[in-house]
Amino acid sequence: MMDLFALSHTGPEDWRAQAAVFEEIFFVFLVIGTLVGVIVVAYTLYHAYKYRDTGKPDESFEPPILGELPTGDEGPKSRKLFVSFGLSAILVISLVVYSYGLLLYVEQGPTDDIGSDAEHAENMEIQVEGFQFGWNFEYPNGHVEQDTLRVPQGDDRVIRLNVTATDVWHNFGVTELRIKADSIPGQYATTWFIPEEEGTYLIECFELCGLGHSDMDGEIIVMPEDEFDEWYEGTMEDDETDDDTNDEANDGNEDDDGTDEEGDN
Repeated sequence: MMDLFALSHTGPEDWRAQAAVFEEIFFVFLVIGTLVGVIVVAYTLYHAYKYRDTGKPDESFEPPILGELPTGDEGPKSRKLFVSFGLSAILVISLVVYSYGLLLYVEQGPTDDIGSDAEHAENMEIQVEGFQFGWNFEYPNGHVEQDTLRVPQGDDRVIRLNVTATDVWHNFGVTELRIKADSIPGQYATTWFIPEEEGTYLIECFELCGLGHSDMDGEIIVMPEDEFDEWYEGTMEDDETDDDTNDEANDGNEDDDGTDEEGDN
């Protein structure tokens, strides 16, 4: 049942950012905890006043007998006890089911169809690689950026990150977006976010990884869609230029090697 609840967020109109989900969970627990606390304290103070010691004997008071267990079959005290236990169980179970459903949605993400069809073509899957002491981001077109991740703004798109590391354990996290994932050599952890608002978000490493740990920062830049498209197209042209330059340099080195060999002969 929980899988169906989590996967029901398959349309962009149903998608919610992780920050919004965690804020909702916090607010619900805060309200319910405050309400329960007020009721318990008020009930305690009421009975403390009602049954205070006035110095006069109370003939209606029936003290419990040592070893007596409440049955709930008779007497108002037993009924109150069982009603309180029943209400507490219902409240706790309801909160567990509610929280589990939302956390399952956070774990799986809004959709599993990242970039696989026209409906979700604007979503993006990026490879994240941690190293001492920085982050590499590889885009779907093969372009690699260091310490800066640029994404297009849009509350109807999902950015999924596959996180790993090359040397030691790291932990990729962005506090403002409420995302966090282990960065471990040889393993991949997945997290995601929805770039709802334009701006710059700080990337930090939350795992002590060496002397430069405190300087292992980066940034996520959420850009207007048209600006991102222009930048993204430029990365493909830059990569092609770099490849051509490297090929020419390699050809030049081969020619130099051949000339040296002829001179030696």
